[in-house]
Amino acid sequence: MFPSLLHLSRTEGDAVFCCFTHRKRLKTMGSNKSVGTDGIPTAILKLGGEAMIPYLARLLDITFNNGTLPREWKRAVVVPIHKGGDRSSAKNYRPVILTSVVCKSMEHVITGYIRQVWDDRDWFYEGQHVFRTGYSCESQIITVFQDISDALDEETRLDMIIIDFSKAFDLVPHDRLLKICSLGRGLKGGSMD
Repeated sequence: MFPSLLHLSRTEGDAVFCCFTHRKRLKTMGSNKSVGTDGIPTAILKLGGEAMIPYLARLLDITFNNGTLPREWKRAVVVPIHKGGDRSSAKNYRPVILTSVVCKSMEHVITGYIRQVWDDRDWFYEGQHVFRTGYSCESQIITVFQDISDALDEETRLDMIIIDFSKAFDLVPHDRLLKICSLGRGLKGGSMD
């Protein structure tokens, strides 16, 4: 089943799936990406260029506003990629999931829109480095080292709690998460049929 999708509250004239966003996205898409279950390769979208962009934007806008996804966009092919080590051990493989390039484009646009809305409204915690433009895991590490260095220089106490969230996403009750997100964040939970 396709996971729930966050529907965005938009003001009149505020198009999530505008041509500019798709033009930017098409430029960054690699032509050598594997084809998803819908059979549409990235190369076709890139070859269509400017002529394809308004149609793609309209298709995604209709799909988004109707709250439905084409059946092929909900399917995926999971390909195990060997990371190294014993080939008979499942833990030495990572899954690569091949999905619709068009659907991935829609997800990318929605993610960017949510990130921009949250940035504009200052909803991100200032110490958050992941999923923010201009921040990264590296900038987080630099901040932690700086905090440790400052505490040592000032001879003050510094308490740290380090938690491994490697499987955290799998443990999150997604329906509850969507409900929490719907409380005053400009988002309302819904699902794509």
